[in-house]
Amino acid sequence: MSVDEARLEWATPLGAVVALAAGGVALGVMGLVMSADPAGRALVSIAALGLLLAAAAAGKRRPRLAVDKEAGGIVVNRLTGRRAYARSDIDRARIVRYPRFGRRVPMLEIDVRTGDGDERLLIFSRWDLGTNPEDVFDALSVHNLVGRNQ
Repeated sequence: MSVDEARLEWATPLGAVVALAAGGVALGVMGLVMSADPAGRALVSIAALGLLLAAAAAGKRRPRLAVDKEAGGIVVNRLTGRRAYARSDIDRARIVRYPRFGRRVPMLEIDVRTGDGDERLLIFSRWDLGTNPEDVFDALSVHNLVGRNQ
């Protein structure tokens, strides 16, 4: 078992969250000290707010995806809260390659069923997981969490 297969939690790297927050603070300070250009001040302030909101969202959803060995399933942190899915709720997990900026990047897709019978598609990128989605898929496979229809 490799190091990545032994991991049980994946999240946006903490350094990236801190960098977003620091950038938001820096832009916020610039927005306060810019006095000559009101339109520029507004745009810089809006950009600062956007960076701070992105940092807060990434920080709140840590860890983004985790394996719950006790319950035998996965736990997904969303902005609306934590959601756990049992092994029986996972229909399929797979790697799908989407075109981005002229190349195809892997995304981890997990089809799950909720307690009320609804179906959900969970999509995780490298930003969400902090590592290559293929490594996370391999770790989920080791824990038998890729579903019935691989």
